[in-house]
Amino acid sequence: MKLLYGKPVAEKILGRLKTDIFRHASKPGLAVILVGDDQASHLYVTLKEKMAKEIGMNFFRRDLSENISEDELLLMISQFNVDPNVHGIIVQLPLPKKFDTDRIISAIMPQKDADGFHSENIEHFLAGTGNVWPVFPRAIMQLIENSGEKLTGKNGVVVANSHEFGKIMCACLDKLEISSEYVLSKDVSWNLGKIKAADVLVSAVGSPGLIRGEMLKEGAIIIDGGIEKVDDKVLGDVDFGSTKELSGHITPVPGGVGPVTIACLLENVYLAFEAQQKEKKS
Repeated sequence: MKLLYGKPVAEKILGRLKTDIFRHASKPGLAVILVGDDQASHLYVTLKEKMAKEIGMNFFRRDLSENISEDELLLMISQFNVDPNVHGIIVQLPLPKKFDTDRIISAIMPQKDADGFHSENIEHFLAGTGNVWPVFPRAIMQLIENSGEKLTGKNGVVVANSHEFGKIMCACLDKLEISSEYVLSKDVSWNLGKIKAADVLVSAVGSPGLIRGEMLKEGAIIIDGGIEKVDDKVLGDVDFGSTKELSGHITPVPGGVGPVTIACLLENVYLAFEAQQKEKKS
């Protein structure tokens, strides 16, 4: 299998953004709210901050105790919603269990929803009328395209934890003219034939070893969007060792989807910045 590394794809996106941002007198701004002490979340936010600053984007970070109330968190979001220097907002997930995640995400203005998680943006995206892309599926698309393979007419399968993600990812594959369907992770054993026939397989479950080499088609493009820490190792959904004798393309974990997801997040912020600048002028 040829490795589809995320870093060169991310660097291409970030390089373009840096050039575009340099042309503006004012700068796009990303606000990130981080609640609690989850180590992985702190690492992700630090990486986002580093990349944002490298391309000249303003970064507003708020680290909050998990002891704060939901109303206090909602108040901070409302303040960023009306801040003219903030063009994109994310609340780093997962939130501590006491918070209503859907309510929190819904409090972000759709125009400033940098992750593309707001229900209004998802609804428009699935209907083909939205301009805000959910960043994780967008990153997966970028990596599929970077394989260099002819994609039109290929058959795709998405392995997902939820119907929502399955539908979103299939909508993304449709934009690449890949006919696709999704399989819930709990039903993988009942759908081995579909998986084996897939020219493009996307798995985003967080279950190490869920997908093995013998389940895959020769020459397939495999995007491993799962991530789980086991002891000191970070593993994806695909048992990487069992794929080595196969032809095709596969993303490593770590180093695959992650860097591209951050780049796509910053791209969403820049696009929101441009849209808000145009709105001011009109």
